[in-house]
Amino acid sequence: MSYSGRLFLNKQIVISDDENNGGQEPVGTAVLPGDRALLLDLQRRMLEIRFFEDEVMRLFMLNLVRGSTHLYQGQEAVAVGACSALRKGDTMTCTYRGHGAVLAMGAPLDRTMAEILGKAEGLCSGKGGSMHLTDFSVGALGSFAIVGAHLPFATGAALSAQQLETGAVSIAFFGDGTTNIGAFHEALNLAAVWKLPVIFVCENNGYAISVPIRLQMKNPDIADRARGYGIVGVTVDGTDVPATFAVCKEAVERARRGQGPTLIDAKIWRMNSHTSEDNQLKYRTKQEIADAAEHDPIERFRSWLLKRGWIAADEAARIQAECDREASDAADWAEQQPDPVPEDALKHLFA
Repeated sequence: MSYSGRLFLNKQIVISDDENNGGQEPVGTAVLPGDRALLLDLQRRMLEIRFFEDEVMRLFMLNLVRGSTHLYQGQEAVAVGACSALRKGDTMTCTYRGHGAVLAMGAPLDRTMAEILGKAEGLCSGKGGSMHLTDFSVGALGSFAIVGAHLPFATGAALSAQQLETGAVSIAFFGDGTTNIGAFHEALNLAAVWKLPVIFVCENNGYAISVPIRLQMKNPDIADRARGYGIVGVTVDGTDVPATFAVCKEAVERARRGQGPTLIDAKIWRMNSHTSEDNQLKYRTKQEIADAAEHDPIERFRSWLLKRGWIAADEAARIQAECDREASDAADWAEQQPDPVPEDALKHLFA
């Protein structure tokens, strides 16, 4: 895949370009300050999500995950890059493939895993599961199983922030298939008219479940749709975490200034099947799956950090081992937690 800068509302957007970049070095690092702590934090958080999802898959194969699950491997740079641009008090909504986004907002690994296993100590006391992760304490307003249902929620959160003058920004993650349903257009139109502080981030992995983007829409460049609403549209290489951080940070700052929403099209590769039970070989070639593995955002960024001397090989290995252990410990803790008791079924209801 090759991505290039485009002109939106007289604004030149510079993004990763595989043709000029060889598809290897994250060009977004050029716009980051020389903040080693930030760079290493981006890498650590991506690793935490990757190992967490590996544990989820392991537990799913042991029949310990309640219901289905949609894994996030290959998309970590989007959630981590975007959520790292937020601050305390900002809010986020996401899709049913939302483990990574909720963790990127700061939800604890252990209680998130417990929720996926349906345990009483989970984020939602075991009532939400994999597709309904919520942690208000970190601004994660929820992952939603209904495609596109959360975009109006993100717009509503932004309206609340605007009316209360809190300075907070709302962000919504969604897939390319979401852009063809009514909730997407309604949310963007209202956000644009009222100049709401909301960022719409399309995690564009090229598939709506099993339908490739070429069969979904005539123009596959989703950021172009921003023109119809008079807002800024940005296309970014979603496997480049610094580039994603940079464009999201700019969008967040623009929203805080009262200049309205931004639509970001983050081009990524889905490394796994749509769900843990899906046979992707029915609609993807083996070569395409291999290509996705070659566009691993974590390995790409790690190689850049090593090449530029931001991190030594032994430190990189140590951080990776720590993240692996943290995910494993979270899974072990979650497995040991009790199941919800029947008496709690009617708790936390409105009526």
